[in-house]
Amino acid sequence: MGVRSVCCILLVSLIESSSAHSDVFTSIGHMTDLLFTEKDLVTSLKEYIRAEESKLEQVKQWAKKLDAVTATATQDPEGFLGHPVNAFKLMKRLNTEWGEVEDLVLKDMSDGFISNLTIQRQYFPNDEDQTGAAKALLRLQDTYQLDTQTISSGDLPGVTTSSLFQSTLTVEDCFELGKIAYSEADYYHTELWMAQALKQLDEGEDTSVDVVSVLDYLSYSVYQQGELERALEHTKRLLSVDPEHQRALGNLKYFDYQLAKQKKAEKEQSAKEESKKEQEKTVGKGEFPEKGNYEQLCRGQGVRMTPRRQSRLFCRYYDSNRHPFYMIGPVKQEDEWDRPRIIRYHDIITEKEMEKVKELAKPRLMRATVHDPQTGKLTTAQYRVSKSAWLVAHEHPVVDRINQRIEDITGLDVKTAEELQVANYGVGGQYEPHFDFGRKDEPDAFKALGTGNRIATWLFYMSDVAAGGATVFPEVGAAVKPMKGTAVFWYNLFSSGEGDYSTRHAACPVLLGNKWVSNKWIHERGQEFRRPCGLKETD
Repeated sequence: MGVRSVCCILLVSLIESSSAHSDVFTSIGHMTDLLFTEKDLVTSLKEYIRAEESKLEQVKQWAKKLDAVTATATQDPEGFLGHPVNAFKLMKRLNTEWGEVEDLVLKDMSDGFISNLTIQRQYFPNDEDQTGAAKALLRLQDTYQLDTQTISSGDLPGVTTSSLFQSTLTVEDCFELGKIAYSEADYYHTELWMAQALKQLDEGEDTSVDVVSVLDYLSYSVYQQGELERALEHTKRLLSVDPEHQRALGNLKYFDYQLAKQKKAEKEQSAKEESKKEQEKTVGKGEFPEKGNYEQLCRGQGVRMTPRRQSRLFCRYYDSNRHPFYMIGPVKQEDEWDRPRIIRYHDIITEKEMEKVKELAKPRLMRATVHDPQTGKLTTAQYRVSKSAWLVAHEHPVVDRINQRIEDITGLDVKTAEELQVANYGVGGQYEPHFDFGRKDEPDAFKALGTGNRIATWLFYMSDVAAGGATVFPEVGAAVKPMKGTAVFWYNLFSSGEGDYSTRHAACPVLLGNKWVSNKWIHERGQEFRRPCGLKETD
């Protein structure tokens, strides 16, 4: 089988696998398996290449030998065949040896590779994963205010220039990002990435993408944002390359007409309308009201606590109200924020415990779910990009030990708490602002559990994150950075049972690195004597 046939089979294999394995992009932990899958395929492909080269070498040697024989024989055919040995060998070659050559040429050397590919393709990502990973890049671009050149060059915050993992985007990559944005009617990002593709084309990068296609997308995306003059410029450049481009010819006339109308009405446009128009250009990407605060906090530009408030935050050794175990070995406790009170515990989970938790969770990781206030059930959501698994009490001594530790330190009963949830974030993984507790307009939020509302949250950080990934509280301006081996704790409810709306929080997109967390949602039932009810909401 020839190389072209193998490529065709490979293409069919990829297409058939498109629905086999979705949501891979939502977990870096699961994506690591794909690297080893790809490495195995590369090894298999190299073995196939060696087999093809060996076969080709045999054919070359045969051709070389016959070339010499036929060159001599055709100089004097009758004289050559006058020798009986030459006559015999000619009969033998044509009757037997050429058949062997035919069998060699037709011999399929790709069986091993195709067989391995067929087995591995069940684990391949699909179109949804590719689109999800592309959208993640766009999300990181917006949240951390990165320009396309920074992303394309791979020069992200947290990446050193000597990093082995620094990677760049080709023209094809930029073009694909632009096309995905275009398919979502996101003309803002379409323009940015098509412009980057054009820049790299103009710089002479070798590529199969033609400038006409890039300019076609670029001119239309610019037009959709109301930039008629620039759309006209791109269209004219397109026509200078391809004067017969029918769509561009039509657009040229239309843009000219629209530009004339715009200039006529330009004097009537107020500065206010222009400002609004510019704002709409950079918005329209599924934003939510607190997006500005949230993204500022993710970039480390949020509200700063006053020196007076900061002076009231302390680090201490904590014995959990004279708990016998922690009197001997108190834990390190640090105040992260005052209102709401957010406490960080340092060195609270060991390396071995974290690795065991990840090991138990990884085979069960599924696309993370959120609580649907309308149905009361858990469902997947686009605003939470991660995979999670639940570790049941008593399934492993490490899980029991962790649950007991949470109870001992918080003083709250975890028997009515939800199981330990383990989450691994994917490409640009995030969890947009949300409350952990059920609000008054969600009376049936946790009715099925029969344990009341979520009174408190305990969150372990099981990995360091090179850039991004902070837990932020947009209402108050708090930002808590992931620190491996630490945990943070806060109350979601006041002692009166009312929800503390200042605990609305979010997980910032992971810009660089792999984020693992595990959390315990502690419920009201069982806390009646451990955290008695108070009369004031602020208690």
